[in-house]
Amino acid sequence: MGFSKRRHELVLLNDQAGNHRQILREYTPELLEEILSVVTSSTVMAYSLYTFTYDKLPQNHAMMLTIPFVLYGIFRYLYLVHLKNEGGSPEEILLGDRPFLINVILWGISVVAILGFFRSA
Repeated sequence: MGFSKRRHELVLLNDQAGNHRQILREYTPELLEEILSVVTSSTVMAYSLYTFTYDKLPQNHAMMLTIPFVLYGIFRYLYLVHLKNEGGSPEEILLGDRPFLINVILWGISVVAILGFFRSA
């Protein structure tokens, strides 16, 4: 989210970005796109590995059923950042975008249900 926020500032302010925040002089939109790609891929892999390797989760790997919610959340966030230029305020995306908020709620419900029905041994 931090890199998305920096990207939003950089794109929004163009040549004045460095005056707004000095570190923005060190970034280019292309670099931030590459960083976002790596972070996004790493997040998906880390969460996926967590769902079936963490020993305190259900042994039947039911937590893997939550991976689609995480993927949708990441893809929805990237959509809002890139196509709707809403990356400046992550909390507004979380609270203001209905599909994103519904996804988070469904993810939470699925986690509670999985942990409630399939307790770890």
